[in-house]
Amino acid sequence: MAQNANQSVIPDVASERLQRIVIVGASGSGKTTLARQLAQHLALPHVEMDALYWDTGWTVAPLHIFRERVTQALSVDGWVADGNYSSVRDLTWTRADTVVWLDYPLWFVLLRLLHRGIVRSLSREELWNGNREGIYRSLLARDSLVAFTLTTFLKKRRRYLSAQHDPAYAHLEIIHLRSPRAVRSWLDGLLTSK
Repeated sequence: MAQNANQSVIPDVASERLQRIVIVGASGSGKTTLARQLAQHLALPHVEMDALYWDTGWTVAPLHIFRERVTQALSVDGWVADGNYSSVRDLTWTRADTVVWLDYPLWFVLLRLLHRGIVRSLSREELWNGNREGIYRSLLARDSLVAFTLTTFLKKRRRYLSAQHDPAYAHLEIIHLRSPRAVRSWLDGLLTSK
């Protein structure tokens, strides 16, 4: 799809299949929030990849176990999955009919990560398998989400830009959304089309 670099690609809602959806984007872009909303609206299961990846004590699941969990979660006819995990892209993207890419500016996702890190640290919200974020882990540590986002942001962006032209993903409808306003507009279109 041809597009201006500063515009979102929002296809006609009628052209979308929306049965097996993967939502990708930088940490803090709102992948899980959007996935929950879509899953509820479309009456599909929500598959949160982070919950399959992280074991108790912030331990990463062994790759073969993570892949087994993802395979099992995606074994149903329809789903909405969120996460960028390249180690299971062959499982997610090949089965998906739609990829929604939240492509927000770096400064925007960093502000959201800062806000989210503070809120989660204060609330002590349980994320996955008993794990909770603290200020140090989410914002200050060498392997914090902020550091991770700073080191992976451009690489992920290049990967998703090239995926739009990769013949291996020609079966996918790639919805490229560049702002929360574009996401709201797209969601509003879905809500009014059903």
